[in-house]
Amino acid sequence: MPLRWEIRHPEKFVHIVAEGSVTLKEMEEHFDAILVADAMPYAKLFDISRGDPIYSDADVMTMGARLSAYTSTVASGPLAVVGLGEHLEITFRRFVNISPSKRPAKLFKTEAKARAWLATQAKL
Repeated sequence: MPLRWEIRHPEKFVHIVAEGSVTLKEMEEHFDAILVADAMPYAKLFDISRGDPIYSDADVMTMGARLSAYTSTVASGPLAVVGLGEHLEITFRRFVNISPSKRPAKLFKTEAKARAWLATQAKL
């Protein structure tokens, strides 16, 4: 499976790891699992350094619509994404721009920096 995630309720933390091609279908499955687990408000660390996001513009709009439905009733926690490359940067910016959530979101080159930033967000 290209996406796997671990939801840590005591820590209010979700760790998502991508390996290989990640499509709209996989993203929708993980969004749904996080929502059903009541973990949307948790901090999320999404490591896509070994993944490849495969989304069309229409797919990104579909994700935005799904997130809009979620965030109309549930808050969304901070998002730290780990990965490198122009394609990931473009995809991340598009995702953040269409997301209706007002949560902090940032792209990092290392997991250590992402975790440190998430720790500061939890204190706000």
